[in-house]
Amino acid sequence: MANSVKLEGIPREMIALRVSKEIQDGDYVNLGIGIPTLVSNWIEGRDIILQSEIGMLKTGPLAYDADVNQDLINASCQPVVELPGTVYFDILESFTMIRGGRMSMVVMGALQVNDKGDYAGWANPSRGLDVGNIGGSMDLCVGANKLFLAMEHVAVDGKLKIVKHLTFPPTTAGRVNKIFTDLAVIEVTPKGLLLKEVAPGLTAADVQSVTEPKLIISPELKEIEF
Repeated sequence: MANSVKLEGIPREMIALRVSKEIQDGDYVNLGIGIPTLVSNWIEGRDIILQSEIGMLKTGPLAYDADVNQDLINASCQPVVELPGTVYFDILESFTMIRGGRMSMVVMGALQVNDKGDYAGWANPSRGLDVGNIGGSMDLCVGANKLFLAMEHVAVDGKLKIVKHLTFPPTTAGRVNKIFTDLAVIEVTPKGLLLKEVAPGLTAADVQSVTEPKLIISPELKEIEF
């Protein structure tokens, strides 16, 4: 189902900033491809340990110009800064951390998510592709203590991304805790999707108009806080 109305929300960088507010000092966090990688730019000076599954622990923000070292990259293959205390290891140790439940939080991008906490993020059949890139996403979702999604609320072609039923190949089932989009902050609960925050200038009705499942409106609904 596509939506013809274009709602103005917050930019990708601000989605990442909002997600960063959920991270506590001392957390071990893995950031997936896309918007999640931008979270690394918003945690400077905090005691947060970012893990890149390529084998890097305590990665810093995105690197630019003279700081670029193509051997130091995140999940999106973007160069990142090395911080004091950064350590390196092979892929086996990396996935031992991931599968062993060592990640306090994992932040992933998504193509679709439903009101049960299932999400799809590794293959987009609508593009006519028979294969996708699973990468470490399935392991990350299962091993994470908390799973957050950072994504645009609606696809570029206007199709809804928060749906009743996934039509893309699923990444995981029932694991998503919160959804952060350019339009809203939504918590996945046993009763359904709880709308907690909306982008400046928008209403709950606006967000519902581009969300297929029926939203539960929080009695404490407020504007997205940064």
